[in-house]
Amino acid sequence: MCNNPTPTGCPSCGEGLLVIRLECPKCGTQVAGRYKLCPVCTLTGESRVLFDLFLEARGNLKAVQRKLGVSYPTVRARIDDLFRGMGGFGKHPLEILDDLHHGEISVGEAVDLLRGCSTEEEG
Repeated sequence: MCNNPTPTGCPSCGEGLLVIRLECPKCGTQVAGRYKLCPVCTLTGESRVLFDLFLEARGNLKAVQRKLGVSYPTVRARIDDLFRGMGGFGKHPLEILDDLHHGEISVGEAVDLLRGCSTEEEG
């Protein structure tokens, strides 16, 4: 299996790519269709680094602040911009982060919400 990140743009023109085929590495079953990449999968460069730091810090913006060496308002603004740019959230990303901070939701639930998934559907 390949550990390279999924390319997000066409190397020729820069247009966003679609996933056309998925394959099970164990049994070879294939699923074909036209699927958009998830918002997290489209992150590159500084945005991806910030998102990974956020997950590593389990949503703790003060930990991200310390790691980046910038002010708390700067981190909060960058995270807000990051999640706003990913779009499609039912709740504003900062509301999700506040819920996480206050222990109202788990890290897994926050990640699902930030990815645009509904945790209520699971169960």
